[in-house]
Amino acid sequence: MGQVTGREDAPILTISVAAELAGMHPQTLRQYDRLGLVEPQRTRGRGRRYSLRDVALLREVQRLSQEEGINLAGIKRILDLQRELTRVRSDLEYLRATLDPGHRIFAAGPTGDVVAVPRGTRVRRVRTTTGGGALVLWRPQER
Repeated sequence: MGQVTGREDAPILTISVAAELAGMHPQTLRQYDRLGLVEPQRTRGRGRRYSLRDVALLREVQRLSQEEGINLAGIKRILDLQRELTRVRSDLEYLRATLDPGHRIFAAGPTGDVVAVPRGTRVRRVRTTTGGGALVLWRPQER
């Protein structure tokens, strides 16, 4: 996660500059860091370096506190849930891309394993040792 993905994620702002941009006192940023609300990256000398995304997050913490009346523990929980939701959405998107939903059809193979069948392929019915036949098709719901 330590990779810089864009200019808004670049840890370039000192604590005093980030505090000024967020309209807060630098001590407030230190407290938020200790509480795990906004965790800036660190320099080799342990100095805090904030990104523009961190400043936006600081403003959101301030808004939730002042306008919504949410205490810091509640804000931390909200931010943790938002991070988890972002991670889960990313995982879901990865799985959707991996499975290529809507473009594959699945059937039971001769050994009972689920196998992908290309669209337009006709699946043969396989006779079992008991004389019956089974054919199972499953297609992911298209969205």
